[in-house]
Formats: sequence, structure tokens, C-alpha cells
Amino acid sequence: MKKIVIREEYCIGCRLCEIHCLVQHSKSKEIIKAYKGEYPKPMSRVRVEQLHHLSFAMQCRHCEDAPCLEACLSGAMHRDKKTGAVLCDEDKCVGCWMCIMVCPFGVIERNTEGKKIASKCDLCTGQEKPVCVKNCPNEAIVYEE
Repeated sequence: MKKIVIREEYCIGCRLCEIHCLVQHSKSKEIIKAYKGEYPKPMSRVRVEQLHHLSFAMQCRHCEDAPCLEACLSGAMHRDKKTGAVLCDEDKCVGCWMCIMVCPFGVIERNTEGKKIASKCDLCTGQEKPVCVKNCPNEAIVYEE
């Protein structure tokens, strides 16, 4: 299965991955409309962590033995049979936050803007490459086996 790999030695903390992710998951797919005109406001599913000169992107690792799959009470968390990605069916999610509590990387977040659901990286389902990978200027985020 292909996974996103973060190479923090190349990350400059530009946060373009966050911006492109937010736009990708918006209704309009346009940056200004996504940031200023949409409600509920879309969420980025990647978050850049920074401490002094070190920065790196954090998103779902799509674990082989994903604790969020076992903890999900409603069955919203599931593994895509084709790609192997761990996905959240937002229609099934009841907002119990069990997935958030058990995630060892702390990358599943609460989407509190609209329906209270879990929000996580979906590897940009349907795209050849996730947008965070496509738009990283320093190739600090790569998509590989």
C-alpha cells in the first residue's frame, strides 16, 4: 500500500500542504471561497507541527493495525478495500470521539464547524496523488510504497 512519508529535513514550515488540503476538501475547490465564504468552514486534514527550526506535517498514517478501526462504535471508520486507506464515513460518524482517543499519532480531529464528526486524512480519494504531496515545494511530503 502506498503511504505518505514525511521528510522533516526538507520541510520549511510553509504550510502549503494545509492550505491545499483545506481547498481540496472544500465545496468550491477555490482558495478564497474556501477560506472566506464557506460554512461550515472546511478543515485541513494535515497539520504542520513546528518547534524552533524543526517543522513537519502530521496526518493519518493509515496504520496496518489501526486502533481507530477497533474503537469506532458506529462502524464509520473503515478500511478501503482497494487502496487500504483508513477512511471515515462522515454519514455514519456519531461524534463519540473514540477514534481520537485511541489514535497513537493524535491526527484525527473533531470537526466542530458543521455536524460534529471525526475528520482525518483520506489520501485525497480518487486522485492519483494526495494534494499535500503534489503541492509540497521541497518534496518534504512524498507518496510511496
